[in-house]
Amino acid sequence: MMRHFFTKAQRGSITVGFLLFNQKREVHSRNKKAMEFIAKGYGALTEVDRVIDYAELHDKRLIPLLRTAKENFELALEADNSNTHARYWLSKLHMKYHVPGACKAVGAALLVEAADMGDKDAQYELGCKLRVENPYVHSDQQAFYYLEKAAEQFHPGALYLLGVVYLTGDCVNKDMESALWCFHKASEKGHAGAAVAYGCLLLKGVEVPESIAKLSSRRVSLSRRARKEEDSHPMTRVEMAREKFEIAARAGCDLALRWLETLDREGKQLLTQVNPFTWDSHDANRQQFTIRKTKSKAQKSSKAKGSNGPIDFFFFILFFGLKNEC
Repeated sequence: MMRHFFTKAQRGSITVGFLLFNQKREVHSRNKKAMEFIAKGYGALTEVDRVIDYAELHDKRLIPLLRTAKENFELALEADNSNTHARYWLSKLHMKYHVPGACKAVGAALLVEAADMGDKDAQYELGCKLRVENPYVHSDQQAFYYLEKAAEQFHPGALYLLGVVYLTGDCVNKDMESALWCFHKASEKGHAGAAVAYGCLLLKGVEVPESIAKLSSRRVSLSRRARKEEDSHPMTRVEMAREKFEIAARAGCDLALRWLETLDREGKQLLTQVNPFTWDSHDANRQQFTIRKTKSKAQKSSKAKGSNGPIDFFFFILFFGLKNEC
C-alpha cells in the first residue's frame, strides 16, 4: 500500500518537474526569438539615424527602413509580450519618427508601460518628457519618481539629471552630498556633463562625502601600490578634478578640454587655493605625514640658514590648526 503511494508521488513529482522545465525552456525560446526581432529592428533604425540628417523630413527612401523596424518591434512583442526593450523602441518609433501608421498616443502608452515594467531607458525618457514645463500639468514629482527609478539602475543620464535636481533644489530639498554622489556615479559611467560638474564642484571647494572620498583613496592606493613610492599620498582635489575632466574629454566634451588647459596653465595657483580645503574628517594620517615632511624640511633649512626654519614651521602648524578648527 505504502509502496504504491510512494511510486505515485515520485511519478507526480517527475511530471511536475518536467512541466516546469518545459515552461522555462519555452520562456527562454520566446525571449530569444524576441531579441532576434529587436536586433533586426534596431539595425534598421540605426541605418535611419545614420542618414536622416542628410535627408528631407518626409523622405520616401527612409520609409522601407522605418517599416522594417516597426514590423520587427511588433513581432518581438508578439513573441514575448513581457519584453520591455521592444516596448521602449516601438514607443520611440511612434513618437520620434515619421513612420507610416505612427501614433503618439500609442507611443506614450507603450513608454509608460515599459517604464512601469522596469526598463531604465524608458524610465529616463519618460522622466525627461515629464519635466517639460506645462502650467496645466504638475508633473515634477512624477518626473523625479521615474528619474530616481532609472538612477537606481545606474542610468548615467538619469544620475546626471538627478544630481542637477539635488544641486538646484528643484521640486526637492537641496542635498549636496546626494548631488555629488549622483555626479560621481554618472562620471564613472562616462557621462561628460556629470564629470565636468563634479570637477567644477571640487575646484569650488565643496566638501566631498566620506563614502566617495574613501572609494577614491582606496582606488588610488591600489593603483600606486605597484610603484612603492615613499612619498605617495591621497589624491588632492585638483588631481580628482583633472581625472574627471579627462573622462569628459575622452567623451568629446570641449568644455573639459578648456578646463584641462586652465589646470595646465594655472595649476600651481589652483593647488595653493584648493589644497587648504582638501582636509576631510578622515584625513588625519595625510595631515600628520605632511607635517612630518615639512618639519624635516624646516629643520634642514634652519641648519643651513639660521633660525627662520622653526618660525616658518610654527606658522605652518598655526595655519593648519586654524583650518581644522574652522
